[in-house]
Amino acid sequence: MGVTQRILIVDDEQDVRHMLGRMVSHLGHEPAEYGEPAEALEALGSQEFDLVITDLRMPHMDGLELTRRISEDHPDVPIVVLTAYPSMDSAIDAMRVGASDFLSKPFSIETVQHAIERASHQRSLRSEIRRLERTIRPHPSPNGMVAASAAMANVLDLLRRAAESEATVLLTGETGSGKEIAARELHAMSKRANGPFVALNCAAIPEHLLESELFGHVKGSFTGATRDHTGLMVQASGGTLFLDEIAEMPLPLQPKLLRALQERAVRPVGGEKQISFDTRIVAATNRDLDAEVASGRFREDLYFRINVVRVAMPPLRRRGQDILILAQQFLERQANKSGKSVVGLTAAAAEKLMLYPWPGNVRELQNCMERAVALTQHDHIKVSDLPKEIAEAEPVLGEPEPELARTPDRVPTLDEIERRHIVRVLNLTEGNKTRAARMLGLDRKTLYRRLKRYGLDGAA
Repeated sequence: MGVTQRILIVDDEQDVRHMLGRMVSHLGHEPAEYGEPAEALEALGSQEFDLVITDLRMPHMDGLELTRRISEDHPDVPIVVLTAYPSMDSAIDAMRVGASDFLSKPFSIETVQHAIERASHQRSLRSEIRRLERTIRPHPSPNGMVAASAAMANVLDLLRRAAESEATVLLTGETGSGKEIAARELHAMSKRANGPFVALNCAAIPEHLLESELFGHVKGSFTGATRDHTGLMVQASGGTLFLDEIAEMPLPLQPKLLRALQERAVRPVGGEKQISFDTRIVAATNRDLDAEVASGRFREDLYFRINVVRVAMPPLRRRGQDILILAQQFLERQANKSGKSVVGLTAAAAEKLMLYPWPGNVRELQNCMERAVALTQHDHIKVSDLPKEIAEAEPVLGEPEPELARTPDRVPTLDEIERRHIVRVLNLTEGNKTRAARMLGLDRKTLYRRLKRYGLDGAA
């Protein structure tokens, strides 16, 4: 049995209120029953409660108004509303003003238990989010790269060590995971910090122009070459040249780049003389270069030349508390730019950001915050200000997605839902099983048994 919770029950129907109270007691929790919403609000002002369960249809003050007032004055207390099928629209309205879950009438002790468990998980998650907001501060970095999570702290440490050398660095990771920011960080920490930082996206330049862009050209070497042009490898001398999406470099150009890196000199297109350069190369790719080499799309010798120090950028969904820190940075930056007095996120909005998998990584989060600041009419970003796919991220354990609910053959089993939630919490805690167990309301031995059961015992 889990931790005993104090549960406030509000319902003007005495029979329903007492029956629910008996169920709550049977489940090992402490109920407090009130028939009047005003009395329940007074109790909330003087006592601590872990959960509120309220009916929607009540005289004097309906459940919708009660939910709104509780969510404003006690945002950390989850609210479960009781509803019959005909009043489902009212339940949805209640969730819009702060309810976290609903119980359909008639309800059983099992459904009440599941609602309490879901609320407990949500309360733990909100508590963890507030702890992160209070205590987490990014490690200082020259270029402002956020590295509060263990995953990014490791990246920053590796960049610092690489910055002490002249070794070529290969940055790998998903699109939008911050590879260029890492390259700028490396440059800022190196002895070349006062030199230029030049970035080139190898996929953005047409093949016939890429060689000229890299190595330069002489006047008249091809149609349109009306003057001499110094290539980026020479322009970046004394600094760093960042070659983004290097896997997209045309195969015929790859041996020329390899030769330039080995000789530290380039021959401009149409030129007869080589020009020396003193440039550090940092390359990046979102592709699997080992697979590209095996398929013949990338030269093995060039791969070995650029893969001296390899730094893998973790996806945003694996960066835990960095999500909220980055969101706050992007929010403040956009608020300052637009002149809006937006200062932060509500706990519910922060919760949604932590639940969303961020396939577009940091870039998607930045776009999300810019949009939210542009649309909000409040001083804190609310769930309604977030894009639909983020606002609808599952906040409650056990609630299947709407499309699954309409296709019974695809409804996930309870084991699948529990496994998914355990994985989500482990990601949030960056694999810290002690903290994960606390957030899940389990002791460590129980968590380890669940991990073994679901094949997650090797999870970091």
